[in-house]
Amino acid sequence: MFTTRPELLGTYGMVASTHWLASATGMALLEAGGNAFDAAVAAGLVLQVVEPHLNGPGGEVPIIAAPAGGDVVVVNGQGPAPAAASIAHYRDLGLDLVPGTGLLAACVPGAFDAWMRLLAEFGTKPLADVIGPAIGYAEHGFPVVPQMSGTIASVQELFLTEWTTSARTWLPDGVPAPGTRFCNPDLAGTYRRILDEAQAAGRDRDVQIKAARNAFYQGFVAEAIARFVGSAEVMDTSGRRHRGLLEGDDLAAYEAALEPPVSLDYHGHTVCKTGPWGQGPVFLQQLALLDGFDLAAMDPSGPEFVHTVLECAKLAFADREAWYGDPRFADVPLAELLSAGYATQRRRLVGDRASLELRPGAPGGRDPVLPPPRLPGTDAGNAASGAGEPTVSRVGETGGDTCHVDVADASGNLVAATPSGGWLQSSPTIPGLGFCLGTRAQMFWLTEGLPNSLAGGKRPRTTLTPSVALRDGEPYLAFGTPGGDTQDQWSLTFFLRHVHHGMNLQAAIDAPMFHTSHFPNSFYPRESSPGAVVVEGRLPAKTVTALRARGHRVTVDGDWTLGRLCAAGRDPRRGLLKAGANPRGMQGYAVGR
Repeated sequence: MFTTRPELLGTYGMVASTHWLASATGMALLEAGGNAFDAAVAAGLVLQVVEPHLNGPGGEVPIIAAPAGGDVVVVNGQGPAPAAASIAHYRDLGLDLVPGTGLLAACVPGAFDAWMRLLAEFGTKPLADVIGPAIGYAEHGFPVVPQMSGTIASVQELFLTEWTTSARTWLPDGVPAPGTRFCNPDLAGTYRRILDEAQAAGRDRDVQIKAARNAFYQGFVAEAIARFVGSAEVMDTSGRRHRGLLEGDDLAAYEAALEPPVSLDYHGHTVCKTGPWGQGPVFLQQLALLDGFDLAAMDPSGPEFVHTVLECAKLAFADREAWYGDPRFADVPLAELLSAGYATQRRRLVGDRASLELRPGAPGGRDPVLPPPRLPGTDAGNAASGAGEPTVSRVGETGGDTCHVDVADASGNLVAATPSGGWLQSSPTIPGLGFCLGTRAQMFWLTEGLPNSLAGGKRPRTTLTPSVALRDGEPYLAFGTPGGDTQDQWSLTFFLRHVHHGMNLQAAIDAPMFHTSHFPNSFYPRESSPGAVVVEGRLPAKTVTALRARGHRVTVDGDWTLGRLCAAGRDPRRGLLKAGANPRGMQGYAVGR
């Protein structure tokens, strides 16, 4: 198969990410003697600087770490809703959805603590080595990518008229043009002060990392956040100005947790995902359903393969809507949802025609409860620029964008991370810090009795979903993609083509992608499009015709528009490391040797 680039092969280390500067930074840490976890932290902090329209320090990150010879661990970098948040509060404001922008949608920023927790538990390098590249790019500048420029242009008027702190950060000389050099001196100052305070705490590496975390969550960063949120009334997608709920105590109480992954065995691989506070288990549910089909015998771009994958996705995502939520607050029947018996029962619903219904199951005989339907055009309020997860507008595309990074090192360590949130266009910049808060609370429902109903201290069910696969019990592959609700569709298609059709990593990334938006969107205004399917224009015309004949409502998008996959892994049988990265958008690159 033709590929846009070769699958990279080597023996020393591999880094793949959604931005070449992050990939290069991660590789530099490996070259300096760091391990995969050091490299991932350095790359992740650089992504906060060079892709500020897709992630930032005020956002969140789930990380899956697979240390050689150790247990796979999930670093839960998803912060909870403020303690003061309640459905009654939002209803009293006349809202039936959490706004997609502004301060009312802010949860506790989880990303910084998650990166520091990964560094402390699994890394080897001192804080200065991993945070230094991010400080350098923020202070001395980085090249503006076209999507960043276009995003700032889309919210220029909002910044100038309402979010004036953002205008000072992102419009110092007007909209930055693609390819120009851009600096964020406030963010550089924030990270430099964190480093200074950490080094002042002592020479011990662990002491410094702890001091950095304290500076962010209990020190000057937390104070600046609390001061701004407590005093500002901010325009959001409701068309009105609101004050936020996040307080200093919320930040001081936060710590990124280490959790065991949820896993499933599939055709010689053990796939590890996050818990049901993310959508990770939906990947595993799809695998369990697909295990009853002979996918290897199907053309990976043919109608039978695409139809089967889509119909199983609809069933798995329907269960996501009915059952997933923060397991500290919701009774999620995860063991039953992932059981072979349940998959066998649900698999019988896959027919020759496209389903137009949302059909959750009844694990253990429990009746599913779904959120209220919201079809296109039913949202109340003003869906202003910046609503939902950021994306470049394309015909038919319903997914969003964020970032991703994967690292494999010569010692056998793997790590996959999907940083997101804190988008520059979604909330005003906090004065003096150079970044804004996230808007992840928009993923909660303001309806009582649902697994993902809003509550103070509860984590929203996110779409961020890195993946790690083991083979023969050893770390084999780290992979993932931006894309909101489409993440566990694009990643799944990549994985299936690699496992069943023998495609190398780059070929599986390059192959024509597709997805469905059949189920409710996780982002404001929470619309659904029953039966809707989006395919890349490179999918064979006969496949599109056959899908439409089966009742799928197909939109043909551009040839290279869906997915921003990255992957890095090991090939123990050949004694090699390998990696690939997505050519779409002309930003993602894999590096290695």
